[in-house]
Amino acid sequence: MKISEKKQASIACSPPATYEELIRVIHDRYTHMSNSYQKISLYITQNPNDIAVDSVYVVAEKCGVHASGCVRFAQSLGYKGFKDLQTVFKHRLSTAALGFNARVRALEDELDTCEDRTEMGFLRDLIGRDIFSLQELLANISPEQIVKAVDLMEQADTIYLIGQLRSAPVVELLRYTLTMLGKRAVLLDAAGGLATHMAKVMRATDLLFAVSFRFYASEVVNIIEETAARSVPVVAISDSTLSPLGRSANVLFCVPEHEYTFSRSLAAPMCLTQALVVALASRLQNNSDAPRIPVATQE
Repeated sequence: MKISEKKQASIACSPPATYEELIRVIHDRYTHMSNSYQKISLYITQNPNDIAVDSVYVVAEKCGVHASGCVRFAQSLGYKGFKDLQTVFKHRLSTAALGFNARVRALEDELDTCEDRTEMGFLRDLIGRDIFSLQELLANISPEQIVKAVDLMEQADTIYLIGQLRSAPVVELLRYTLTMLGKRAVLLDAAGGLATHMAKVMRATDLLFAVSFRFYASEVVNIIEETAARSVPVVAISDSTLSPLGRSANVLFCVPEHEYTFSRSLAAPMCLTQALVVALASRLQNNSDAPRIPVATQE
């Protein structure tokens, strides 16, 4: 049941002092927030660097709400206004690698001013945005997440894979590379309507690797929740820490998506899955210097 904005503002206590604490509070309250507050929450968890530097009017426009809504959202969390909330994001940005973030901001500014609408211009634009997404991926993923995910992949008897709609190419690549490594991998294919039934044979010694982006495929979400309830480990790739996959995943890789065009790139999630498989290969082959993934054809 949603809580009105006035009610949410009235239950606010002392404001979160750190970025991590703020995100934790947002996660705890998210399901009970109004629709406008959920839009703001989703945007700020996906774009923390932008929140640090953009005005409240820019943020509101990108969230699809009125600027006063952003102010009330901040107040519902205990802050006096949006600027106080913004200070938390500014501190996070100031403690990050300055050179790296400067390059990210420079590339973002360049993309925003791109006006080449020729065929070649579209190519340059998409490649530039892919580079930006990959740089964000490098900043957002922690070493601990990578290690834990590879641990679960190595320990699993069988790795079950699920991803539908535009997430399907990611799990198809995973099935190929895991199979070539000699790791048992089963694709929960939506064809024939058997994915849900196939998922029921998973055991606690197996692993479910799920990929889903907004708008999340309902069958994928249902399978993840049912599987996690049976204590089967779950590794997930999604677009937000507020994704429904986050409630059930042992490891959640957040790969934010930016709605630049109708053609949303898979460069970042593809790169991430390849990195996981290469790390797994280095363990299975006892060769951390030059792990290799065999190919299915002969030269």
